[in-house]
Amino acid sequence: MIEAEVHSSLRDFLREKSPQKWPHHLTMARLVARALRLGRPALIQTGSSFRKYSLSYLMPALMGDWSVIIVTPLATQHHLLQTEIPQLQDWLGITKKVRMGEQWQESDNLLLTTPKNWLRDRLYQENRFPPDILTIIDGADELEELARQQLTISLKGSDWDELLQANPQETELIRNTRVKLTKAVFSHPPNPYECYLLEAEEKEILKHLCQKLDTNPALNPKFCQFCQHLSQNSLVDPLASDKIFWISRSQTTGFFQIHLAPIEIASFLTPIWNQQPLVLIGSFLADESDDSLYRQKLGLPEILFVKFSPNRQYEHIRLYLPSRLPLHNTPQFRDAVMEQIRILVGFSTNQAVVILVEDVPLRGQVGLSLASQFGSRVKVDETKLPEDGILVTGWQFWKQHQDILPTPQLLIITTLPLPSLENPVVASRVAYYKRLRKDWFRLYLLPTALNMLQQAIVPLRESQGIVALLDHRVNCRSYGKTILSVLEPCARINYIDPNWFGVF
Repeated sequence: MIEAEVHSSLRDFLREKSPQKWPHHLTMARLVARALRLGRPALIQTGSSFRKYSLSYLMPALMGDWSVIIVTPLATQHHLLQTEIPQLQDWLGITKKVRMGEQWQESDNLLLTTPKNWLRDRLYQENRFPPDILTIIDGADELEELARQQLTISLKGSDWDELLQANPQETELIRNTRVKLTKAVFSHPPNPYECYLLEAEEKEILKHLCQKLDTNPALNPKFCQFCQHLSQNSLVDPLASDKIFWISRSQTTGFFQIHLAPIEIASFLTPIWNQQPLVLIGSFLADESDDSLYRQKLGLPEILFVKFSPNRQYEHIRLYLPSRLPLHNTPQFRDAVMEQIRILVGFSTNQAVVILVEDVPLRGQVGLSLASQFGSRVKVDETKLPEDGILVTGWQFWKQHQDILPTPQLLIITTLPLPSLENPVVASRVAYYKRLRKDWFRLYLLPTALNMLQQAIVPLRESQGIVALLDHRVNCRSYGKTILSVLEPCARINYIDPNWFGVF
């Protein structure tokens, strides 16, 4: 049976070729082999970075007498194609055709493609990937947001130019509409997110344009879609709609974009899961053994769910959690957190430090303060970081670049990554849950924060580094225990121990 062959081959390969200490390789490899053999879906939470577990799904994908599509981000594809797949092919003595691409070819054995490309094909029925091809999705943590991005309609500057070219007889109307919108958009007071819900006045301006051009066959598809949704939602309270209309703008360039996106995506995704046998793999999908919340958001049916926990011996972190810091929304927080950062960074010599500060003004202040003391070691939102560099950045930047940056000895978290209700897009999603009388904090804000937090500390787990969590809400809010549970395994203290930094 293929499961036994995969188990034996991977065990021998790991003994001879791989120094990796991820303890679940063989179990996961058997599970993936079984799912591929039977064509039954499986959902796997690894609790680790892809470089730790990727061998576990590559071995059955290569060994089985089947064709497989692996859906994974581009950076991961390059690593698999250049490093791990050649090693396994050489070890197994096979020459399966492996390539990266956006469309299945009849001669393919193993195709690597991006989640964006695969989702677009499935959502819009482009038929670039045949049905019934065994499919492994690595990076399933991001599927909800990636699907929402695919379903988002955005009107950009180029779309307006295209509309002008297609409707030269309506040049004055289109230009006047754009001028009115620009004036309305830039009359909004600034906020840190540079995005705003589409207000009634702005909707009326767009609605007037849509009505004038409604019978014109030259109206491009994107404007057609937008006008159709706008007319359906024109009388709906924007905070009670199942769609979000919002504007993003750049104060420096003077450009803006108008966006439309669904709040829930399960209904769009449900039809695609039965089109092919699937194995979905992610680092952190559920905070407990129950995967129902994850499945509900993606419209997944009940499937086999396996959760691997971090290894307590090799993947623990050292957690510094002070017990008496001011709350993040008090005037005393800034000075207190700055003092903590200076002390912690002062102990971290000759090794990289990452400081996560989501508040943009505070991020700049932290960067300036540290630069006056540590000089060129300090970088703000930069990827070129020396081995002993001090990076001050936000959550998204760290998430996008943590695989290419030096692994820090110390990760300082100033505030939890809970989505801010001051962000109009977040407020719209919260209003949607409220309208349905659902627990918006437990269903949306908290799971988002837990996923971001677990992803952020993955490099520290693999190096057994230090995480300093300076948000007092962990100590005084009811959800603090949930947050601490996802940080396990960890050694936790509430004082700064110089021994952790090698200072005696």
